[in-house]
Amino acid sequence: MARVTVEDCVDKVDNRFDLVLLAAHRSRTISNGSPLTVDRDNDKNPVVALREIADETIQPEDMKEDLIHSLQRFVEVDEPEPAPEEIEAQSGGAEDEMTFDRMSEEELLRGLESLDPPERRDD
Repeated sequence: MARVTVEDCVDKVDNRFDLVLLAAHRSRTISNGSPLTVDRDNDKNPVVALREIADETIQPEDMKEDLIHSLQRFVEVDEPEPAPEEIEAQSGGAEDEMTFDRMSEEELLRGLESLDPPERRDD
């Protein structure tokens, strides 16, 4: 393909904004060392990314998932909840009781009074 145009890619990715996002993301992954799926032909990374989209050598859905994954700061991992039998086995049975330390108000006040107050600064 001598030149790649947006019209070559729009039939593969419906929205032009999505096309720009996907091509930019693919261009960055190529810059980071991702293998090419088409010949470079002395083209720069954005052109190679558009050519890959136009030739359908990469799937837009896969690129979209990769883009979303790369933008996530916190990935929540859904772990299956343990069965009630497993919880009892881990805790050692139902006979175990939870114990809490009790503190009276006077003990709390004495503990708080013994703390050194932070130094005041006049800023």
